[in-house]
Amino acid sequence: MAGFAAMHPFAPAAQAEGYLAMIAELERDLATITGFAGCTLQPNSGAAGEYAGLMIIRAYHQSRSQGYRNIILIPASAHGTNPASAAMAGMKIVTVACDANGNIDVDDLKAKAEQYEAELAGLMVTYPSTHGVFESRIREIVDTVHEFGGQVYMDGANMNAQVGLTNPGFIGADVCHLNLHKTFAMPHGGGGPGVGPVCVAEHLVKFLPSHSVQSTGGEEGITAVSSSPWGSALLLPITYGYIKMLGAEGLRKVTEMAIVNANYMSCKLKDSFRTYYSGESGRVGHEMILDLTNFRKEYGVEVGDVAHRLMDYGFHAPTLSFPVHDTLMVEPTESESKEEMDRFCDALVEILKEAQSVPALVVNAPYTAAEVVGEWAHEFSREQAVYPLEWVRTQKFFPHVTKIDNGYGDRNLVAVNEE
Repeated sequence: MAGFAAMHPFAPAAQAEGYLAMIAELERDLATITGFAGCTLQPNSGAAGEYAGLMIIRAYHQSRSQGYRNIILIPASAHGTNPASAAMAGMKIVTVACDANGNIDVDDLKAKAEQYEAELAGLMVTYPSTHGVFESRIREIVDTVHEFGGQVYMDGANMNAQVGLTNPGFIGADVCHLNLHKTFAMPHGGGGPGVGPVCVAEHLVKFLPSHSVQSTGGEEGITAVSSSPWGSALLLPITYGYIKMLGAEGLRKVTEMAIVNANYMSCKLKDSFRTYYSGESGRVGHEMILDLTNFRKEYGVEVGDVAHRLMDYGFHAPTLSFPVHDTLMVEPTESESKEEMDRFCDALVEILKEAQSVPALVVNAPYTAAEVVGEWAHEFSREQAVYPLEWVRTQKFFPHVTKIDNGYGDRNLVAVNEE
């Protein structure tokens, strides 16, 4: 639609009234969903949202003549960009331990909050955690940080397990970011663009980011975190439509299905793959970490080999070796059908069997069409390589490139023929 697609970020407000009305309504909707009082759509990514949220917390402390508060507590289970964002915001990072079930070690958190009371700026916490569990003592954790003068930043990367069931404001957090390109239907991947809005409690609204060209943000807003006053505004109609079409009931249903789907897959795979962490109920949140730590020792197969082998089954691998080394973190979301989840589970189980019986089949994956029709020097058949399960025949995907030297690629920006 030309009215949205052709708009310049710095067009006079009188020429962008439709956009500004949509932006204002979307900000109100996101504030309602998160249980907060205000919202900014300016950050261009989740990481930029983290940075903005921390700068808002810093501005809050400075307004109270407590600018010396610069210690951020970050649990070992937090989202990976948290410590990087904290460092960029000028914070000093103190890591909080987790227990054997993946929960935050509350005793360790209390001890460190008390130890750094005079300088405590706040806590960055992901809920549910990147370990895939709901912290049962999250309110106690939040209260502890507040008790010692800190603010609570909730990473919204896993917000698709909260929407409609709970929210950061109800839990007691002070600020959170959202990933519109994850929880709220925007395109994701390929380097962007994304939108990472920040929602804040009433006492932080006045610090929402301002802009030097357009009027936006709070009365004492931090400096802009994006060159455009409303970030990647071109994408906002997608989230706006998603929220309006689903409504409150639909948004809650989406969250419920994301959690149900993850637990379905965890249960279906339990005889073949251990779920690394589960909550006190024995269940996961919206994602699970599958344990492959024994593959290297028992079969001589790396977890990266399993990721490559999934390509031969037509799947892009899930998150590899994060947040636990030699694991796969699977997040089916609400979008996958039962049939597709079953196919993925069947593929993983079959790859386990391959690793046990013909490990070279997994180690040498994936297999390109050119390799299959060329000279074949492997101990296993071409059919085993490219059609491991019957249903793969009907929707076969051939990778363009076979296994590469990842280490070389990390060390060399441009590949050079050294012969």
